[in-house]
Amino acid sequence: MKSAIAQAINLGTEPVALLLTDEKPNGAVQFEPGKWGCVMSMFGAAATKGKTAVFDRETYGCFGGGIGLGFGNTYKSFPGGIEGFCRFLADGNEGWEQGRKIGEGMKAAGARPEFVHHFLHGERYKKNPELVMDFIAALPITEIPTRYAAFVPLSDIDPAKGEPESVTFVVTPDQLSALVVFASYDRPGLENVSTPFVAGCQAIGILSYREALSPHPRCVVGLVDLSARQYLRGQAGRDKLTFTMPYKRFLEMEANVPGSFLEQEPWTSLKE
Repeated sequence: MKSAIAQAINLGTEPVALLLTDEKPNGAVQFEPGKWGCVMSMFGAAATKGKTAVFDRETYGCFGGGIGLGFGNTYKSFPGGIEGFCRFLADGNEGWEQGRKIGEGMKAAGARPEFVHHFLHGERYKKNPELVMDFIAALPITEIPTRYAAFVPLSDIDPAKGEPESVTFVVTPDQLSALVVFASYDRPGLENVSTPFVAGCQAIGILSYREALSPHPRCVVGLVDLSARQYLRGQAGRDKLTFTMPYKRFLEMEANVPGSFLEQEPWTSLKE
């Protein structure tokens, strides 16, 4: 499957489809069961190397990735449970006796030093654990009905065999600007694109799942996740964000390319 939008904006990487399936794609790369990994690094492999990456309930890489792909509330399995995660995203677990003991145990077990540091002292993405709890409550936590979720290069998708949930582009600031404008080309109003505070994989996954259920699904800007940016920078570059379109919306936008501003100035100069 090819994309007229990708051609019109001179996209430098492969569009990536998120496919829910009960059949494991042939040749797909996958995390080892129970091993840590960043879902966005797998996304990067799909976008920049044309690889297919697959995930299931034992191979989603990290707790936020499990939620992001739709494997339920995997924060419950975080060290120290929901409370441990709330403290981790805020000011850390060192001041909580149980959390401090868990952190010391992770050190002794040889856990990644950066994870132990953030577990004890906090990622500081929220001011306090109560705000993290509010963040979790706002997430559209989902249990997908299939065994697998997969990142598949759009060129490998055959809609007749199974439609994806969403399509995501890795974009520069100029390309993002064009897509934000294009998302309102055929729509009234000002807010046809969402930029939520979520993990990079959550913008691509559960936020797009939620939008797909809306009568007028919005596109979702992602990769405002600082941690994920670290893992994707070497693959895609430092000046990139993601732009995710629920599949229904992607098809609508694809049909709108002819006759739109994407065929004339100033865009034709900017895209070069």
